[in-house]
Amino acid sequence: MKTSDRWIPLASVARPHGVRGEVRLDLYNKDSDFLLACDEVLVRLKNGKEHEVSVVGARRADKTILLKLYSLDDRDDAEKIRGAVICVRRSDFPPLEEGEFYACDVEGAEVRLGKKRVGVVERFVEYPTAFAFLVKKDDGGTIEIPVTEDYVEEVDAENGVVVVSTLEDL
Repeated sequence: MKTSDRWIPLASVARPHGVRGEVRLDLYNKDSDFLLACDEVLVRLKNGKEHEVSVVGARRADKTILLKLYSLDDRDDAEKIRGAVICVRRSDFPPLEEGEFYACDVEGAEVRLGKKRVGVVERFVEYPTAFAFLVKKDDGGTIEIPVTEDYVEEVDAENGVVVVSTLEDL
């Protein structure tokens, strides 16, 4: 479902920080500062329950973010959400430049080699030196396609299509 009001996971709660209810996040994108500007997040607990919560404050701490949420008043409250997933509305994401896309927008996209369907993007994978689409192939199995000009011709996130130029050497 590609609606703009869907909730997108951006981090998980690693542990409490301090005694005033702050939590240390494990960011899915360590370089992103997007959560610093959010006024509201969805907290998806490990038991499946979800709660929209106001953000009281957020600050950078090395490669993580420390987050203070409304109603988390002490370390014990913060401990209760350890392992929870922190989500943000897709509609709150910053606009993109021409040719850019968000990974969440290509998950589920149809992958085509020319006009022939190959499979579906399961997820976007980030390695230290490269990015790849993990594709569930229609004929079974999975394949990783590097997100480079050598392999990817076009990414049309709006229409849910990724066109690749080759699958050789994969």
